[in-house]
Amino acid sequence: MPLYEYACKQCFERFEQLVFSSTTPACPACGSERLEKLLSAFSVGGRTGADAPGEAAMGACGTCGDPRGPGSCAVN
Repeated sequence: MPLYEYACKQCFERFEQLVFSSTTPACPACGSERLEKLLSAFSVGGRTGADAPGEAAMGACGTCGDPRGPGSCAVN
């Protein structure tokens, strides 16, 4: 069950909806099926970077944030 984000072309409402393969999504505000599927961004919970306790701030390596400096990680 993928979660998609849509914009209604009739009333311009933006919404997310779980879509099963056999269903056609409709706007919850006006019921229109004239929708544009949007590119959704997602995030994972938790803190990262300098505000995360016990973790080094990103930027020491320049690519991955390895605190040992440039060239010390497997990315380089």
